Amino acid sequence: MKFLRHYLFVFVFFCLTGNCFGQYIQVDDTYGVQQLIENVLINSPCANASNFTVMGDPFSSGQQSFGYFNAGTSSFPFAEGIVLSTARAKRSEGPNNNLIDEGLTTWLGDSDLEDALNISGTFNATVMEFDFTPLTSKISFDYIFASEEYQGTAPCRYSDGFAFLLKEAGTADPYKNLAVIPNTTTPVLVTTVHPDIPGRCPAINENYFGGYNGSNAPINFNGQTTVLTAKSDVIPGRTYHIKLVIADHENIRYDSAIFLGGGSFDVGTDLGQDQLIATNNPVCANQTYDIQTNEIGSNSYKWFKDNVEIPLETNSNLIVSTPGTYSVEITLGSTTCIAKGQIVIEYAPAPTLTTINVVQCDEDLDGSTLFNLTTLNSAITNNDPSFGPVTYFENLIDAQNQVFTNAIFTPNSYSSSPKTIYATVTNNFGCLTVATISLQVSSNAFPNVIDFETCDLDNVIDGYYAFQLSNIDAQVLNGLPTGLVVTYYPTYDDALLQTNILPSIYTNETQYISRIYAKILDGTNCYGIQPVDLYVNSNSPPNFEDQEVYLCDDVPLTVSVATTFFSYTWSNGDNDFSTQLNAAGEYTVTVTNRDGCEATKKFIAIASGAPTITSVDINDFQGDSNSVNINVTGLGTWEYSLDGLNYQDSPFFSNVIPGEYQVHVRDQFLCGDDTFDIFVLNYPSFFTPNDDTYNDVWTIENIEFYPNAVIQIFDRFGKFLKQISPINGWDGTFMGKKLPSDDYWFVMQLNNGRTIKGHFSLKR
Repeated sequence: MKFLRHYLFVFVFFCLTGNCFGQYIQVDDTYGVQQLIENVLINSPCANASNFTVMGDPFSSGQQSFGYFNAGTSSFPFAEGIVLSTARAKRSEGPNNNLIDEGLTTWLGDSDLEDALNISGTFNATVMEFDFTPLTSKISFDYIFASEEYQGTAPCRYSDGFAFLLKEAGTADPYKNLAVIPNTTTPVLVTTVHPDIPGRCPAINENYFGGYNGSNAPINFNGQTTVLTAKSDVIPGRTYHIKLVIADHENIRYDSAIFLGGGSFDVGTDLGQDQLIATNNPVCANQTYDIQTNEIGSNSYKWFKDNVEIPLETNSNLIVSTPGTYSVEITLGSTTCIAKGQIVIEYAPAPTLTTINVVQCDEDLDGSTLFNLTTLNSAITNNDPSFGPVTYFENLIDAQNQVFTNAIFTPNSYSSSPKTIYATVTNNFGCLTVATISLQVSSNAFPNVIDFETCDLDNVIDGYYAFQLSNIDAQVLNGLPTGLVVTYYPTYDDALLQTNILPSIYTNETQYISRIYAKILDGTNCYGIQPVDLYVNSNSPPNFEDQEVYLCDDVPLTVSVATTFFSYTWSNGDNDFSTQLNAAGEYTVTVTNRDGCEATKKFIAIASGAPTITSVDINDFQGDSNSVNINVTGLGTWEYSLDGLNYQDSPFFSNVIPGEYQVHVRDQFLCGDDTFDIFVLNYPSFFTPNDDTYNDVWTIENIEFYPNAVIQIFDRFGKFLKQISPINGWDGTFMGKKLPSDDYWFVMQLNNGRTIKGHFSLKR
């Protein structure tokens, strides 16, 4: 919202002294459209304009939505020009102390504008159109877009629309919009050019935002863009139609305007893109650059460097060899039209390369060997990461002309005798330098193999060991000149070409013995390649796995290993092939063979002893589902058996059939055993007292081993019939009289206090 500051006294004073409007633009809306185009915008003999039309505010009698403006002494960027507005043009005058928010919905918009911006619903359009015929190949003009919608969060959503539409006159060609963000096709709008709106939307194309206007601004709009340039290539002599249009979008509220710089309609010549380091297209050192004008016809040319005319340069092109700002003035044919163009030329230095002399080893001394030229890249380019790839050539002319079909295609494995080759490098600007590479061959030979031995000292004795390769350097360099450097490779060719270098800690890939190759370097030159055999000596005696042994009832135990070793070290301090173990625990012996290689064996001493059976829990009278549990005391790991033949780890036995058993318990490590006799009882489910001598008496088998047992018989109704002895049983009578077939019950009291109850059948 705009606020009018009521500094009435100051305002009146300045008005009375004649300075009231000097700091604001002044708008005259009485100019005709032809006068505005020919005398204000173009004002040049380099384009012929015609067919002028204008449409704007149809409702404000005596006032127009377009007009001429003059900046006076204000800070507005254009001294004069044309203003096109979605309101009365006079409302554009500063100060910025009231809101321009006017128009009618019956003042229509423009369909071409809507097509160009891909929008709909425009109102209050001001349109200025004309034809022009350029004499040169390029047109441009400057403009500023200003709007009341540069306030609050509106730039995140709302913008009036405008466009500068160009096409060839008299054709149905589509219009091209020239009012776009530089180097894009994005239209210039409030929504495409604004700063960060905190909490609502980020800045977009902020570098083209001229700023928010204060209350004392030269124009009466809340914000504006920077000075932008609309431009296009054209064909000299061809007639074009241009349409300058602005309109409110979506509604008639919050108006906008475009300001066209007076005399900025430039019909010039295009000298091409500036050749700049910043845009990665400078001219390379020691090269020339041909500046072309490409203007047709018989023209006159003046060339300038840094605004100073270059004598005797009157051609349509200019070949330059030094940096500077070059410009041209072209008088077109017999006209008074002078087309101007300018281009900035910068020069970039070519890459600085290092000439290399490289010496490679020749194993068979035949004068030819393999070179890995890629290892020279960093030395040639001095490790400059901005340089492009290094390419190698056998011929200097091919190198200078970058004839890549004649390049060395296998630089990482190039077979050659001594000779000179060439390396080319470009920097990030495409500037080329050629370096000379001298290939030479070393005659140093190393026919003997160096043996390097070690014991297999890691935790796994398997013939593989992690070698610290630098420990071999002293043997390899023994007797050689100082200053040499050694690197190691898996094969001779790898060493020759410096590929697949081995790590500093290297584990042999072949068990017990592996051959590697030491490349001896004098700087980047190969002094020689020395074969090295790596030996892994292991001490792997048989039966040296960890072993468990058992101390029975704390009786000392002697353990031993073979007597063939050079030395013995026991963890208990002994130094012989055997030692005595007096307590449970872990004991180790480390033995050394004649090569000094070690092996270690571990003895795990486990305390054990004979068992003592304290009791046996018997759950009998269950048919075949009886169970037995054996209770044992002592130190050991035991096994249990009911027959002395079949043993199990558990003291519990299930599904035990009735009978007499001798329970066995033994130590698994043969430290002793114990036995215990038991009886598992059961009663018969029926008997047949038929005097046939078979099953005539109901009795319990093995009950005689319980002589104090008391057995009482009852009929099915609970009537006591008889108390029988464990030995004699019951014959099925009561008071000498035979009882009938029926179910009968018994209650048995054992001498251990246990009571067993059950029933059985009497059958006759």
